[in-house]
Amino acid sequence: FPYEETDDQQTAIDSVMDDLGAGKPMDRLICGDVGFGKTEVALRAAFIAAMEGFQVAVVVPTTLLSRQHFKTFSQRFSGLPIRVAQASRLVGAKDLAETKKGIAEGTVDIVVGTHALLGSAISFKNLGLLIIDEEQHFGVKHKERLKDLKTDVHVLTLSATPIPRTLQLALTGVRELSLIATPPVDRMAVRTFISPFDPLVIRETLLRERYRGGHSFYVVPRISDLAEIHDFLKESVPELKVAVAHGQMPPGELDDIMNAFYDGQYDVLLSTTIVESGLDIPTANTLIVHRADMFGLSQLYQLRGRVGRSKVRAYALFTLPANRKLTDTAERRLKVLQSLDTLGAGFQLASHDLDIRGAGNLLGEEQSGHIKEVGFELYQQMLEEAVAEVKDSGEVQDGGWSPQIAVGTAVMIPESYVPDLQLRLALYRRLGDLENTEEIDAFGAELIDRFGPLPEEVKHLLKIVFIKALCRKANVEKLDAGPKGVVIHFRKREYPNPVGLVKFIGEQGSLAKIRPDHSVVFTRDWPTAEKRLAGSAVVMTQLARLAEKAA
Repeated sequence: FPYEETDDQQTAIDSVMDDLGAGKPMDRLICGDVGFGKTEVALRAAFIAAMEGFQVAVVVPTTLLSRQHFKTFSQRFSGLPIRVAQASRLVGAKDLAETKKGIAEGTVDIVVGTHALLGSAISFKNLGLLIIDEEQHFGVKHKERLKDLKTDVHVLTLSATPIPRTLQLALTGVRELSLIATPPVDRMAVRTFISPFDPLVIRETLLRERYRGGHSFYVVPRISDLAEIHDFLKESVPELKVAVAHGQMPPGELDDIMNAFYDGQYDVLLSTTIVESGLDIPTANTLIVHRADMFGLSQLYQLRGRVGRSKVRAYALFTLPANRKLTDTAERRLKVLQSLDTLGAGFQLASHDLDIRGAGNLLGEEQSGHIKEVGFELYQQMLEEAVAEVKDSGEVQDGGWSPQIAVGTAVMIPESYVPDLQLRLALYRRLGDLENTEEIDAFGAELIDRFGPLPEEVKHLLKIVFIKALCRKANVEKLDAGPKGVVIHFRKREYPNPVGLVKFIGEQGSLAKIRPDHSVVFTRDWPTAEKRLAGSAVVMTQLARLAEKAA
């Protein structure tokens, strides 16, 4: 390794080594910033696995990155008894057939490739470690297919900006997480500028990079934009040599262009987002992005990570259309990006992304969204409880049960009362934690103080929260109140003070009776929702007192 390991990098390497020797399959996410040395962690893990006689698959999203990793792995392991092969579109049919054969027979130790590795045509003889680089580019199906390759494979996932679902899995402890947040020595943050498209600024930017002996990237969102920008560059900066690259080129041609750019034969590489992931060209230190409003947050962040990978100050210029208004989310994305211009902001960025888009579905395929239904904190809490219980005892206990209450009236915080959705969710979340009358009254007073007089629905909601607290004390899991009375179901058909209950029902005479299914019916005359709420509260207060006597 030609550099000094940073502290975080060393910690990540140690954790991975411990995982590999722990006797159970590893599932670890390494979240390290662009250019902070995640590949080194992967190299060492691959080396351990290969020397132990297992096969390693390194799956990457683009052909260019696959080509770069193949080079890196081959150079690092040259002279060692490890055979590295590549499987992607850039490999000829004959070589690819040989690689497949080698994988099946076990003669290939490490294979680096794109989605081609996930095809059913490839079968591993003895797969031991799976490394997924730039995880945010793969869909859930791909990742599940990777796990299907073999259930007891160690999985190491690398990403600077993990998608919400992956980050969520790591934050809740379903996956292990290592953060690499310390930058390599002498690394400088990329200076980021966002401005409307201006030919003069672009000319100055590209020439300045040329005069200090470096190279530039010019990235456009679509292949159809390449010709237009190419003409613009010929016209504005005729003194620069421009190479064009995109994913639909013939493999050989793409390979030649990239090699020429690596070797410094061109000043500017004009391309689509094919250069977005993992490319490492230390001499390229200026990036211009055309129509930055058309890219996603982690895409822009990844693109910016292509420059500033050596000890030279790098610049990124994001251009926007001159006379058009941006959409709100596009503006929000660019603001976040401009504010996160320190080194190692990838993890914060992924957290912002989690906030903007929601965390997706942990067991299904949706990679973002869904959280709004339950509120993020409640979701976290439910998930943490389930994970902790399964880890400790191997089964989920029913610790946080919640009584169901139906009184036939609207109970909620209306949008007209608290317009902000996040604030409403936070208030519901707090309501769920209120236990006694004093807390509920204080909460009501706070609402009046902050938002004005309570609407009918909110008054009902506070009443229901009060009844719910009583239900928990009396072990009541369901309460149905209607105009003719109330039916009460006990949880697991148990009540802490059965003798007291029978006596209490006896005192009620014909107004109360026990049904065959052990539920209790109190006959009352409650024509309005207010009466039902008040009456239910009275009945539940009596039952809660009886239950406390037993305790």
